[in-house]
Amino acid sequence: MAEISLKDEFFRKLIHLTSVLIVFFYYYLGKEVTLFILAIALILFIESEYLRIEKGVNIPLLHDYVRDKEKNRLAGHIFFIIGAIISIAIFDMDIAVAAILMTTFGDSAAAIIGRRYGKVSIPGIRNKKLEGCLAELFVNLFIGYLFIDGIIIILVMAFTATIVETLVDKLDDNLIIPVFSGFNAQAIRFLFKSLGY
Repeated sequence: MAEISLKDEFFRKLIHLTSVLIVFFYYYLGKEVTLFILAIALILFIESEYLRIEKGVNIPLLHDYVRDKEKNRLAGHIFFIIGAIISIAIFDMDIAVAAILMTTFGDSAAAIIGRRYGKVSIPGIRNKKLEGCLAELFVNLFIGYLFIDGIIIILVMAFTATIVETLVDKLDDNLIIPVFSGFNAQAIRFLFKSLGY
């Protein structure tokens, strides 16, 4: 299976943008209902991955944009749903929403801008372009500004998400970005509250 093209990468990220539905469900249906929906979705997607990996059955659209490294392991959307479940279950709503959206839009900006306009390679980091990282950081900061009060928490989340997406290679960033950025933001908020800020 060849590495996916820029066009395929765009459509892959476009599919990921359906994650805004998670935010919609969270705001309008509540935490418990959203977690239930995500749990059902996770089960169904794991079943589809079983068919793909173990039985060689490809489901159109769902399996069309699988990367080389995902050929014989669970695809990114499985880890994204797990990350969303952890975020919603553990973090404050604003932090959870920002973590989910940074994972989707920030990662998409890094991938698309980096592949289309990337000229400057980052030393020691394979297949990462400075332009993509800066695009992701800008998007992450904007998302933080929209959903979170407190510049320190915004900066912590945005930089954590960007650094994780840039450095992580073997682990799936769809899981690591929301968990790490959300945890760091929640820890800073807890610290500030403990100190009376």
